Amino acid sequence: MFSIKYDILMFFSQEMVSFSANSRFETELMATNIQLVDLLQQLEAQLQHHELWQQTMPTAEALQSTEPFAIDTLHPHEWLQWIFIARMRALVESNQPLPRGFSIEPYFAEAWKQEPHYAELLVTIRTIDELCK
Repeated sequence: MFSIKYDILMFFSQEMVSFSANSRFETELMATNIQLVDLLQQLEAQLQHHELWQQTMPTAEALQSTEPFAIDTLHPHEWLQWIFIARMRALVESNQPLPRGFSIEPYFAEAWKQEPHYAELLVTIRTIDELCK
């Protein structure tokens, strides 16, 4: 009798630890997603402030580039708006895993090296990079 109670107790203890670990992971994931959504909104607002946010989508051909950052068909701000922000939002909204370990800030730092007034954009992009390490 003692053995059965002990086994049941151990089972529920293990399940609670498992549940707690999953719950903690889900809480961290949710916090990351909330932070990311905030950063994406901030990036959008900054692009709008600098009059880089577009109302008209580039052509389908331009969006289908296979080059990194669609460098052959899009300007850096277009890639941010139409590819990066759009895809990251879609991943968050559909509860899909976020990409990890990317670093896009160096590309934008180089692309905008003659645009010191875009410094706030670079800070936001760097923060997104850090969040998604």
